[in-house]
Amino acid sequence: MADSTKDKVSASVPQKGFFGHPRGLFTLFFTEFWERFSYYGMRAILVYYIYYEVTRGGLGLPEPTALAIMSIYGSLVYMSGIIGGWLADRMLGTSRAVFYGGILIMLGHIALAVPGTISMFFISMVLIVLGTGLLKPNVSSMVGELYSEQDERRDAGFSIFYMGINLGGFLAPLIVGTVGMDYSFHLGFALAAAGMFLGLVLFVLTRKKNLGLAGTIVPNPLAPQEKKKVFSILGVCAVVVALLIAVAIPKRASDL
Repeated sequence: MADSTKDKVSASVPQKGFFGHPRGLFTLFFTEFWERFSYYGMRAILVYYIYYEVTRGGLGLPEPTALAIMSIYGSLVYMSGIIGGWLADRMLGTSRAVFYGGILIMLGHIALAVPGTISMFFISMVLIVLGTGLLKPNVSSMVGELYSEQDERRDAGFSIFYMGINLGGFLAPLIVGTVGMDYSFHLGFALAAAGMFLGLVLFVLTRKKNLGLAGTIVPNPLAPQEKKKVFSILGVCAVVVALLIAVAIPKRASDL
């Protein structure tokens, strides 16, 4: 993004309104707070849900399998940020990437909140991985767009933003973990879904007023011929993944 464009974006953001920082920091602070609340709340009970017996509300998978799934899931969550960053940089822009990512995360948690099969569990994991990849790296990028290059408040702004991350991560296991372990796993997952829903509502209702042009500009858009190629590749990948899920997961579930 050119320096002139960056200055135009930061100038469109109301520069006072959240502890002396741009008003958009309020939007991004609480969007990320609720996303981290939903993510760490779900993680607090997920491994227990996977290996607890069906009679105790779990899926009943072997504990080593549950731990392996958690390890793979955690790795994919952070790896997916590469895809999410590329999509925002070349196709969506960070604002739409955050919005679509939040929707996928919420749908993933809703899928966990509804008692279902192992197939539904793996679908929920895919949704959360993709959603986190879209939201997590791009909401941080939007924080940087709130400030001009010369603004001395930038470092303090990121510190405030990360306080929201830490606060969400701190409260989530206490609330979602307690509800999930003491009452119902599915009720705990429902709380995680509700948290992401609140974050999405806040983001949608305040982004136009608080964020200005931040996140709306695609820094390095694809050329029309490149778009056709990318959409073709994405379509093929989606079909392959769907076939793998349709074939492999029911077989794995029957083996277990």
